[in-house]
Amino acid sequence: MVSVEQLTTDLDQLTIASLTWGPVDDQTVPLAVLLHGFPDTANTWRHLGPELAAAGYRVVAPFTRGYGPSGFPADGSYHVPALMSDVLELHKALGGDDRAVLVGHDWGAITANGIAAHEGSPFRRVVTLAVPPFEAMNPKPGEIVRWARILPRQAALSWYTMFNQLPVLPERRFDSYVARLWRAWSPGYDASADLAHLAASVPTDAHKAAVIGYYRAGIRPWRVPARYRYLGKAAVGLPLVPLLYLQGADDGCLDARWAAQVSSRLEHGGRVAMIPDAGHFLQLERPEVVNARILEFLAEQA
Repeated sequence: MVSVEQLTTDLDQLTIASLTWGPVDDQTVPLAVLLHGFPDTANTWRHLGPELAAAGYRVVAPFTRGYGPSGFPADGSYHVPALMSDVLELHKALGGDDRAVLVGHDWGAITANGIAAHEGSPFRRVVTLAVPPFEAMNPKPGEIVRWARILPRQAALSWYTMFNQLPVLPERRFDSYVARLWRAWSPGYDASADLAHLAASVPTDAHKAAVIGYYRAGIRPWRVPARYRYLGKAAVGLPLVPLLYLQGADDGCLDARWAAQVSSRLEHGGRVAMIPDAGHFLQLERPEVVNARILEFLAEQA
């Protein structure tokens, strides 16, 4: 098993800390960047990271903006284009090239979906888990009825997005709140280790406000700093490179019926796979299945 190391990288707006597997300084080896979501940390990739390293990648899993031990961004932005910019900067700082691949879960999936739609993306293939490209969720003609049937349940599942807009309360109840999300989103999974990692990564009120801030920034797109605005269109676009979307069949956060809706919208060799007996945190619940799917997809030639 490939051991995990730690890396610190200075970006334009923050210093970002990452977990790494494989020869991170060897630029002859292709780069794989793994992005975690909410409420989670880079430790979510403890199963996939060593597998990718053993398959010949140098793997970097950053703690994204506001998650310790990474820093807080100087510009205070938690918008998706800012998250995308951090990944592009990280790729450049590590000497990545067009062999690089990108994997994201939850908010990391939102970020990765945006980069997959960016014309200047250096990543040859992208894998996203638990959140598909937003544009792919919109219906084609003839799909309106199927699309509309999903919305009522999805609205109920998405209650937390509105809760996160409340001032102060999500931060004050953070520990019990995020534990509830893990239970609801991945029923039956023991998240004790993951919640401990999260507590270590989000130890202060400032950290809690930062990670909740991803949701608060999402409804305020007019506040995106000018330096990131060139990424705004891609943040909600369709992928321009092959993208594999993985969905847990028992996801308590995103209705599993979205997978069928999305499958007809992915082009450029994109595809969807349903993972049985898995919820929202499928990379932790069924790592052997998820890892195999990802490795198979990344091994394919363009």
